[in-house]
Amino acid sequence: MHIRSYRPDDAPALWQVFHSAVHQLTKDDYSLQQRQAWAPDVPDRTGWQKRLDALAPYVLESSQGQALAYADLQSDGYIDHFFVAASASNTGAGRLLIEYIEAQARQRGMQQLSADVSLTAQGFFQHFGFEVIRQQAPEVRGVQLSNAHMRKLLR
Repeated sequence: MHIRSYRPDDAPALWQVFHSAVHQLTKDDYSLQQRQAWAPDVPDRTGWQKRLDALAPYVLESSQGQALAYADLQSDGYIDHFFVAASASNTGAGRLLIEYIEAQARQRGMQQLSADVSLTAQGFFQHFGFEVIRQQAPEVRGVQLSNAHMRKLLR
């Protein structure tokens, strides 16, 4: 596995990573209605492309070039997207990606990382030193999705 910068033609493959993560990995924490609101079966391809172009995430891919995970790092230390494909769950892909994101943040002199983290991913983020700042329930396409705003101070 290796990590590289995003390319605009990654958008369809990253939709598959996102969709599989939401629909397969979070099903114990979110209802079908919540998962469909979060990641509809039919994406808004133009909106998705614009979103990823703006986020410019890092892409973790297999040695065969298959996208396994992706995450962004915004200039204020905020991680907007952090998703691992269901097929890459428990392979170390998430660990490699979070360690890479943290190293990038440190290189840029950032003081902290933050993210709005799903119920499913909270334990993962806590394992890597993030703390829950607050629980929240944002509305997505008319459906509430519980998550936590989490932060990690970089010393």
